[in-house]
Amino acid sequence: MSQNMYRKLRRRVKRRVPLSAVVALTVLSASIGAGSTLLTTNLVNTAQAAGTNQSNTNQSISNMSYTTPKTPTQTVNVSLSDGIINTVKKATPTVVGVLNMQNQPNANGIGTSLQEAAIGSGVIISSAGYIVTNNHVVEGANQVQVVIDQRKRVVASVVGTDPYTDLAVLKVPSSDITPANVAVLGNSSTLQVGEPDVVIGNPAGLQFADTATAGIISATQRTMPVQDELTGQTLGNETVLQTDAAINPGNSGGPVLNILGQVIGIASSKIAAQNFSGMGFAIPINTVKKIVNQILTSGHALHAALGISGASLANIPSYYSPNVPVTYGVWVDATDNPNAKAAGFQHGDIVVAVNGKKVTGLTSLQNILANYTPGQIVQVTIYRGSKKMVLTDKLSNLPPLQIQGNGSGPVVG
Repeated sequence: MSQNMYRKLRRRVKRRVPLSAVVALTVLSASIGAGSTLLTTNLVNTAQAAGTNQSNTNQSISNMSYTTPKTPTQTVNVSLSDGIINTVKKATPTVVGVLNMQNQPNANGIGTSLQEAAIGSGVIISSAGYIVTNNHVVEGANQVQVVIDQRKRVVASVVGTDPYTDLAVLKVPSSDITPANVAVLGNSSTLQVGEPDVVIGNPAGLQFADTATAGIISATQRTMPVQDELTGQTLGNETVLQTDAAINPGNSGGPVLNILGQVIGIASSKIAAQNFSGMGFAIPINTVKKIVNQILTSGHALHAALGISGASLANIPSYYSPNVPVTYGVWVDATDNPNAKAAGFQHGDIVVAVNGKKVTGLTSLQNILANYTPGQIVQVTIYRGSKKMVLTDKLSNLPPLQIQGNGSGPVVG
């Protein structure tokens, strides 16, 4: 499905938590996208968002106190039901409610006050009080509150956010955290299709806190678009896990766990359309570790980019399509920084490879660049008309989120 089609069809679930809304939520998820084919599927994030970017910290995930399994895999001789029960018991204390508080008019019409605008989930990853959730859960918040163990409500600081991966790192006082509250992080690269998984979160609000659902890993590498909650702008694509465990509004930011109780992903979105069910998505925990480490080290995430804006050649209208001897690649609309200009990119170039790796389109380019860091030098193969050329480019970092009208502008790569 093309980027333009995703932009038109993607819709986030805006969630309020009164119990009376549960029926409405059910109707909504059954009525979004009336068509019967994938072309009419709506992609919806499972909780509202809002975010701030506050002060950073010099402590990275590599040297902070957090728990990881001692071995990548473990052999266990337990039944599936026992494994799920043990996973839920072990992981539930690590799951928190994340409340997006915004200044809103008072009911009497006089003044404003902090009121709950939306709620999502999160998972505690460190005894120091660090919590991971989705960027769209905290985006636009005037204050973020966290509910621990269903009883302790704490004001959290937003350490940093990354719209490009839809992740955010929060911080609460370490004094509010017990050892039982700290999750064990797994390894998403070892996952297999068919492996059982468990999702824990707050669907429909805190009255359904710590709801557990179970399923299997349906796919380990799905490519899905990432949108900004406030603007609707498509920021790019992300490789995610797919699960058939139930993910509902309010689950966003909560953990997806393996049968050993290790966090293997962060729930982020689902497909909600008529005739579709059991298609939820999660950010792989290995991606989460990388982004959290960058945020805790520098206050922001790093995403290598060529410094161009453009689109997949296959999505370019015929009247824009250049006369090149290929039908794949990324069409260059403009250069966005001095590095790209120095490399010699021009409007209308078609990027077909980076360091010898074939670029079939924008998603392919972003997946290749995910293996690099800003500042590295790469050889970029392009077509300029019928002429094949190799440009030397110093990779830059994706710029801060830029609002591009209604979200239909070119995507940065």
